[in-house]
Amino acid sequence: MKGKLACAVLMAPFFLLLVTVFLIPTGTAVWLSFFAADQPGLGFGPENTVFVGLRSYGAVLSDPTFLGSLLTVVLYCLLYIPLMVAGALTLALLLDSGVVKLRSWMQMGLYLPHAVPGIIAALIWLYLYTPGLSPIIDLFAKADVQISFLGINTVLPSIVNIALWSNLGYNMVIFYAALQAVPREVLEASVVDGAGPVKQALRIKAPLVRGAIVTVGIFTLIWALQLFTEPVLLSQSTPMISARFSPSMYIFDAAFTRNNYGLAAAASVILLAFTVALSYGVTRWTNRKAD
Repeated sequence: MKGKLACAVLMAPFFLLLVTVFLIPTGTAVWLSFFAADQPGLGFGPENTVFVGLRSYGAVLSDPTFLGSLLTVVLYCLLYIPLMVAGALTLALLLDSGVVKLRSWMQMGLYLPHAVPGIIAALIWLYLYTPGLSPIIDLFAKADVQISFLGINTVLPSIVNIALWSNLGYNMVIFYAALQAVPREVLEASVVDGAGPVKQALRIKAPLVRGAIVTVGIFTLIWALQLFTEPVLLSQSTPMISARFSPSMYIFDAAFTRNNYGLAAAASVILLAFTVALSYGVTRWTNRKAD
C-alpha cells in the first residue's frame, strides 16, 4: 500500500502536466472545431456560434493551401531530419573517438547555438540572408557569384540551415552521452579483432546507441512538423514564404487573421493526428528493423 501511495505521489506531477498542457488544450481544440461563427441577415446581424459538425475538417482538407503546407513540411522533414541525425551522430562519434582535442570546449561551442532563442537565431540568419546587408552575399559577389538564399529553390534549404545551426549541438550532446554508456570492454575487444576507428564507429558504436538515434529522430520529427518561427521571420524579406507556408502558419493565419477559430482548431487537430500517425509509423518501422 505504501509503495502504491509513493508511486502515485511521484507520478502525480507528470499526470498533472499531461492533463494541463496536453489533454485539456487538445479537448478544447476538438470541441471548438465543431463550431463556427455565423452572422445572419447578410452578415449584418449579431454573430452567433453554431454547431457545424465536421464542416471545418472538410474545409481544411479541401483547401489547397493547407495541403500545400503539409507538402512543404514533409519536404522540410526529408531534408532536415537525415541531416540532423547524421550530423549530430558524426560529431558525437568524433568527440568520443578522441580525435578531437579539448572535447569539453568543443561540446560547449557546439551546444551554444541551442542556447540562443529561436527568434534571435532566425533574426541572425535573416541578416545573413538579406542582400545589401549580408557579408556572405557580398563575399560571393566579389567572386562574381550571384546567390539568393531566399529564392524559390533555396528558401527551404535556408530554413533547414537555421534549424541545423540551432539544434545540431543539442542532439550531439544526447548522442555523446549515449556513447559514454557503451561498454569499454566491447570496444577493446573490437580493437583486438582488428577494427579500425571507422569500422568501430559504424559497426560497434552506432548500433549500440540505436535507442538514442530513434529517440532523437522521433523528437526531431515532432518538432519539425511544427515549423513556424523561422519561416514567419524570413517571410518579412521574401515573397516565397506565404502566410500559410506551413501548417502552423496556416493555423495562425486562420485564427488571428481570418478570425476563424473553428477552422484553426480543425487544422490543429488534423496536424496533431498527422504527427501522431507519422511518429507511430516511424516507431513501428524502427522496431521491425530491430527485430
